[in-house]
Amino acid sequence: MATRALLALREASPWWALAGAAAAAALLWLVVWTLEWAWWTPRRLDRALRAQGLRGTRYRLFTGDVRENARRNREARTKPLPLGCHDIIPRVLPMVHDLVKENGKLSFSWFGPTPRMMIPDPELVREILSNKFGHFGKPKTTRVGKLISNGLFNHEGEKWAKHRRILNPAFHQEKIKRMLPVFSTCCVEMITRWENSMLHEGSSEIDVWPEFQNLTGDVISRTAFGSSYQEGRRIFQLQEELAERLIQSFQTIFIPGYWFLLTKNNRRMRQIAREICKLLRAIIEKREKAIENGETNSDDLLGLLVESNMRESNGKVNLGMSTEDIIEECKLFYFAGMETTSVLLTWTIIVLSMHPEWQELAREEVLNHFGRARPDFDRLSRLKIVTMILYEVLRLYPPVIFLNRRTYKEMELGGIKYPAGVNLLLPLLFIHHDPTIWGKDASEFNPERFSEGISNATKYQTAFFPFGWGPRICIGQNFALLEAKMALCTILQRFSFELSPSYTHAPYTVITLHPEHGAQVKLKKL
Repeated sequence: MATRALLALREASPWWALAGAAAAAALLWLVVWTLEWAWWTPRRLDRALRAQGLRGTRYRLFTGDVRENARRNREARTKPLPLGCHDIIPRVLPMVHDLVKENGKLSFSWFGPTPRMMIPDPELVREILSNKFGHFGKPKTTRVGKLISNGLFNHEGEKWAKHRRILNPAFHQEKIKRMLPVFSTCCVEMITRWENSMLHEGSSEIDVWPEFQNLTGDVISRTAFGSSYQEGRRIFQLQEELAERLIQSFQTIFIPGYWFLLTKNNRRMRQIAREICKLLRAIIEKREKAIENGETNSDDLLGLLVESNMRESNGKVNLGMSTEDIIEECKLFYFAGMETTSVLLTWTIIVLSMHPEWQELAREEVLNHFGRARPDFDRLSRLKIVTMILYEVLRLYPPVIFLNRRTYKEMELGGIKYPAGVNLLLPLLFIHHDPTIWGKDASEFNPERFSEGISNATKYQTAFFPFGWGPRICIGQNFALLEAKMALCTILQRFSFELSPSYTHAPYTVITLHPEHGAQVKLKKL
C-alpha cells in the first residue's frame, strides 16, 4: 500500500511542480507589474516633467495626493465664505489653489500614480478640446464611474461619432422649442406651491436648492420619458444616490481591484445600477414597440432617440445603438438635463439676492417682454439682461469646475513635451476667475462684461467654457439654458427675493458645484 502511494506521489509530482512554477511566475509578474505601475512609471514621468522646468508635488506611493487633497477639502469646508464673496477657488479647490501659489500656474500634482498637469491657458485648452488629430483623449473611466453613465460623455472615436449623430436630432433647437410648454408647466407648479406655502403677509423663507432639484428632475422626467415620467423620477432618485456613493469611493478608485471587494458601498452601488438598468430596459422596450406600431408621435427625448436610432440602423443591428447603449444615454440625461440646470438656477438666485440692483434690472426686462403672461420661445431668446446674468453666473460658478484629458503618445503643447500617460487638468474655474483674462474685477459679479456677447467678453477668442468647447461641447446646453431662462423669468414675474439670515455661503463640489448648506432665501410676493 505504501509503495503504491509513493508511486502515485512520484507520478503527480511533475504536475505539482508545474503548478508551483506557474504560481511563482504569476506572482513574479504581479510584483513586476505593480512596481512598474506604482513606482517606475511615476518616477519616469516625474523626471520627464521636471527636466523641462515644471514643478509639482512630490509623488507618494500608490495614493499620490488623493489623501492630502481630501484633507485640505475637509479643512476648507470648515470655513464658509463671506456673503457677497465670489472668490470661491480657495474653498472649492484648495489643493489646486495652493499648488498654483507654491509652484505657479503651470504645475502638476498626483492622482494616484498618475501626474495631473494644470493647463490654465485658454488657447491651449481650446487646442486640447478641439482634439483635431485625436491625440488628447479622455482618461479611461473607472468601473465605478461607468455606473453613473457609460454614454456619449465617455465614448471616443467612431462610437462617439455614431452616438452623437443619433442623439443630435433629439436636441435640435426646433425639438427643444416644442418642449417649452413642459418647462412652463413645471415652473408654474413650483411657483404655485411656493405661493400656497406663504403666510398672510405674502412672504416666506424657502431653500431653493432642493426646490430646483425637484423642478429640473420633474422637467427631465417629463421631457425624457413623456407619459413614463413617474418611472423616470425613480430612476433619477437612484442616480442621485449613486452619485453620492461614487464620491465616497473617490479615495480608493485608483487602487487596482478595489471595485471587486464586497464592501457595503460597492454592493449598494451594484444594486442601484441593476435596478436602474431594469427600469430603463422596460421603458425602452415598451417605447420601441409603440413606435413600431405607430402608437406615439415621439415628442419626448427617449422617443426622439429611439426613432433616430431606428432610422440610423435601418434594420441592421450593428449600424445603430443597442438597447444597452440607449440605457447608458438615458442615464446621462440625469446630468445633462437635471444637475446642470438646478445648479445654475440655484447660484443665479443666490447671486441675484446678493446683487438686488441686477435682480431689479432683470425683472424690469422680463415684465417689459411678458408682463405676467407665460414666456414664449421667441421673446425668451431676445432677453439680453437675463442672458448676461446667466452667463456671468456660469463664469463665476460653473457647474463643472474642471475637465480632464490624457496624453496617449508624446505630445508638444505650448512648448512643453508631455510624455504618454500624463493627465491634463483643464481648470475651468481658474480660467473663469483669472484677472489676466477677465480684468481686475474677475472675482466680482459684473454681467455687463457679456453685453457684447461671449466672443467680446475678453481679449481671447473665448475663455468661457461652462459647457466645454469644440466637437464635444455639451449636447444639452441649449436645453439647459432655455429651461433656466423659463424658470428665472417665471420667478421674477411673481417674487422678489433676498438671502435669509440662515444662509451660509459655502460652495463645494459633488461632481458639480453645490451649495453645501442649502440656499435659503426670503421670498416676497409681488
